[in-house]
Amino acid sequence: MSAFDRIIGYAAVKAEMERFCDVLKNPDKYKKLGVTMPRGILLEGEPGIGKTLMAKCFIEESGCKSYLLRKNRPDGDFVNEIRSTFEKARSESRAIVFLDDMDKYANEDPEHADAEEYVAIQACIDDCADTEVFVIATINFRYCLPDSLIRAGRFDKVIFMRAPRGEDSRNIVKYYLSQKQVMGDVDIEELAGLMEGNSCAELESVINEAAINAGFEGREQIEQKDILQALYRMIFDAPKSIDENERKYLKNIAVHEAGHAVVSEVLEPGSVSLVSVVNYSGSTEGVTVIRKPDDFNISMIAQEHEVIRKLGGKAATELIFGVGDTGCRCDIRDAIKIITRFVSDYCFYGFNSFNSINGECESDYILENRDRIISEELDKYYRQAKQIIIENRELFDILTRELIERKTLTHKDIVAIKEKCIKNIEITTGSCTI
Repeated sequence: MSAFDRIIGYAAVKAEMERFCDVLKNPDKYKKLGVTMPRGILLEGEPGIGKTLMAKCFIEESGCKSYLLRKNRPDGDFVNEIRSTFEKARSESRAIVFLDDMDKYANEDPEHADAEEYVAIQACIDDCADTEVFVIATINFRYCLPDSLIRAGRFDKVIFMRAPRGEDSRNIVKYYLSQKQVMGDVDIEELAGLMEGNSCAELESVINEAAINAGFEGREQIEQKDILQALYRMIFDAPKSIDENERKYLKNIAVHEAGHAVVSEVLEPGSVSLVSVVNYSGSTEGVTVIRKPDDFNISMIAQEHEVIRKLGGKAATELIFGVGDTGCRCDIRDAIKIITRFVSDYCFYGFNSFNSINGECESDYILENRDRIISEELDKYYRQAKQIIIENRELFDILTRELIERKTLTHKDIVAIKEKCIKNIEITTGSCTI
């Protein structure tokens, strides 16, 4: 059994790690081919996704002597520790130096990525060029590291790890649930969809929080509602309020959230994982959870859909009540951020509104042109959101009524509501437009 078998998912990452590991385990095989020993691997990704575990499994599988470095001393002392650690590694026939959270070794920024700690690591790696010292490092973000440190020849492979999605997410949820007492009504598929894109550490914390809630209520098994409540509290930052009194403005909130949900389902069918108006504490009024496509960060269409979806709540409120929506500030701010990237970063509307270059002051013309385009595009997307709600009014009305009555609708509930709308249209018109 491989040490990597302890890691759920990440098949592509594990395959790459195993390939490098084989070079360390079977050096003679590769020397016959003229292969020189790789210098290092850099694992990059957000906190909590298992980078450290991946590195530890690599070390275990390699069978090499290892030395761990974490920033736990003042700067000068830590630099000395870096040098002494590499000296120890060089004294071994074959060794691995593990630099955990390397981007935390110094408080640098992209303009000053030349901290003594990074200079020391770079020099130590170079000094080990003729030895069999391998370096593996984990980082959250590479932006503060000098390019010279993470180039080939020092780190021969940079592997980006992202939060689990799809089958990986389902398998991780299954694993954490298998360690708890769970009722049979828990829907793994639905929960995985709700938690998709969150780190392994977050998934584990949600399941543990659900178990705490079940125990606090005197039950011996976790139920679906426990996990949903844990999601509200830990992922959606919307802990359930102790005050269960019916809110005066429940319909307003239901209309707003139904607007988000309908726009999302029309633009990207199956994208809504959950929509809820349960009584939350703090400033959160409602929650609509969207499953974004994998190519979201590189797809203009997907990001345009996100803008229209963000404006769906405001559009619905103003269509139904005929008054301005005072609960849409964050939605508008998020929509403007995306449109601003279209205008000034990607220059989708021409090169007369780009971002300043090298921090130089922008002209009044560029600033005015940018603001004008952003305003025009925001208004265009808002009109599209309104049109979607008007053209899918039956779906919107049913979603709103169901939200007021049931407070929370999951993906399965929304699918059932859409099927009901389709049947109604088929009966009355013989055709389907949803």
